[in-house]
Amino acid sequence: MYVLVQTFLGATVHTRTPDGWPAEPVSIVTQLRIEMNPTSQGHRGSRSALAVGLTGVLMLGACASTPPAPTASLQAAQQAISTAERTEAGRYAPGELSEARTKLASADTAVSEQRMTMAERFAEESRAEAELASAKTADVKAKAVNDEMTRSTDTLVEEMQRSSGDKP
Repeated sequence: MYVLVQTFLGATVHTRTPDGWPAEPVSIVTQLRIEMNPTSQGHRGSRSALAVGLTGVLMLGACASTPPAPTASLQAAQQAISTAERTEAGRYAPGELSEARTKLASADTAVSEQRMTMAERFAEESRAEAELASAKTADVKAKAVNDEMTRSTDTLVEEMQRSSGDKP
């Protein structure tokens, strides 16, 4: 609770006499001050201690809680590895596929050690490596198909030239 304390210290006030002439100046000064009454001062310290204590407990609670396991990231990584295996990435991109498996194993280890942020990072890296293995496999296969089509086209051109009698 707050109390308003008013003190007169001294100021100059100019007044007029009843006939309108200036009177002698009067000095009046007012000082205003707001003070807490004694009961409020006692509670102020306990309130701030309570606020500091509550803040500390909330911060400790936030730090102590472990984030949930990154199951979606782990499943996405496992799915990407399965897709890469189905596309024969083990044959065309064995390094990337092996790296994806290693990082997925590291993610599983991090989950068992309650290091969820690290697990999420490993799972995302594993998914990226598996997708890279799939992309490299698709690239190698596409180049092989392209090479085969080029050879077939060249063979057809040669056959057409022989049958028409043209020389290359």
